[in-house]
Amino acid sequence: MSLSELTSAAARLVVEDGLEYGPAKHKAARDLLRRHVRGGDLPSNEAIEDGVREYLAVFMADTQPAELEALRRVARRWMEQLAEFRPHLTGAVWRGTATRRSAIQIELYCDDPKAAEITLLNRQVDYQFAGHGGDHDVLAVLDRSDSQAEPVQLFLHVLDHDDLRGGLKPDSRGRTWRGDLGALTRLLEPEGQA
Repeated sequence: MSLSELTSAAARLVVEDGLEYGPAKHKAARDLLRRHVRGGDLPSNEAIEDGVREYLAVFMADTQPAELEALRRVARRWMEQLAEFRPHLTGAVWRGTATRRSAIQIELYCDDPKAAEITLLNRQVDYQFAGHGGDHDVLAVLDRSDSQAEPVQLFLHVLDHDDLRGGLKPDSRGRTWRGDLGALTRLLEPEGQA
């Protein structure tokens, strides 16, 4: 089994099953190799993303751009509503590889970690505690898109305000892993479509 085959299998799981990169890499390794593989022996996130882009170009070129735009519009609406928490979009919706199965990942940078939950409660937003994302809480919300029949899953990552400084570092290719409301708005302009 080559690294290239493992990358392709993981990319397919990301697109077809909506898995995040880490779980997709491990599931592909288990499915193909029938054993656990150490993280260092798995393809990089950049390699998986390249595989996802190739898969989308071959199998979903006619539908994925509209699905991505719909998810970005939902993300923008939420980022506008939660502007006080310096929201940043991340994940597949930010990077341009999302499909209708992808969840929207929004990071909230808060001075007080409970402030985001209090705001959601005050606005009568139905949310669930989705667990811990390492050292921060993750809140899950279901929403609708004007152009998609299925509900859209949002994950709000409640981070400390100081975490934003390290969060803006680019990847090895110079692309950002996250963007604020202004950057997202520029992507939604016709010449900024990614």
